[in-house]
Amino acid sequence: MSRILVVDDARVDLELVAALLSDAGHECVRAANGREALEQVQTGAPDLIVTDLQMPDMDGLDLVKAVHARYPKVPVVLMTAHGSEEIAAAALRAGAASYVPKRNLARDLSSTIERVLGVAPSGDRGDPSRWLAKADYRYELDNRCDWLRPLVAHFQEELTQRGLRDETELMQVGMALHEALTNAAHHGNLELDSSLRENGIEAYMALMQERLGQEPYASRRVHVAAKFTPAEAAFVIRDEGKGFDPAVVPDCCDPRNLARLSGRGLMLMRTFMDDVRHNERGNEVTLVKRRKS
Repeated sequence: MSRILVVDDARVDLELVAALLSDAGHECVRAANGREALEQVQTGAPDLIVTDLQMPDMDGLDLVKAVHARYPKVPVVLMTAHGSEEIAAAALRAGAASYVPKRNLARDLSSTIERVLGVAPSGDRGDPSRWLAKADYRYELDNRCDWLRPLVAHFQEELTQRGLRDETELMQVGMALHEALTNAAHHGNLELDSSLRENGIEAYMALMQERLGQEPYASRRVHVAAKFTPAEAAFVIRDEGKGFDPAVVPDCCDPRNLARLSGRGLMLMRTFMDDVRHNERGNEVTLVKRRKS
């Protein structure tokens, strides 16, 4: 069970989110605006914050900036509504971990929080290999994704050992990698369409389970190459599916597309990484995170 702080000036929305999280087994703390939320965090830091963006006194963007500066280990998930897209994009750049459109809270909030908590860095990080000039890794993975969390944690540890010690950045890199790896397994190899989730997750999960045991999907693999140097980390993630044309995906950097399911992963990748590019076939993505001078 995680302790989650929910921040919203609209009482009805506040109670709705608290009920959703309580049903998912989380302990909920409430705040009516960003200033009240910071007071709650000072009393006892939660495991995660879920916040509205448009609030009086102190809005969601200012809250994200304050949490990032004072409590970088606490991830923040945004609740976006029509008219708040520009603020949401700025909040992601300022340190938020992810977002959920308000109209999709019942469907997506719990799974989004689970993903964020799964990649949030934790524990004291030593530096046993800080003298290592370069490290290369190669993986060939199935589509069940039980390797996802330990692999992302391993990559975060490598980044820490090479000087990336900002907890928020580590979490954001983890989110970008989580999206890219999941996309390769689910959308690439298993050819699952995001539109299946529009009316709930059941049809999506049922087809995923079917294709995990069905050819040609079952034998396809996710290939991951990771290279770490003192200057940067580069991750190349390739699936064995048909590929896609990135040009047909809605512009994920346009804040107006925040509410769309299609392109959500790309939005997070391009916001959190320094360079994101696809091969011509569309079945391989390269993610680069550079060390700040």
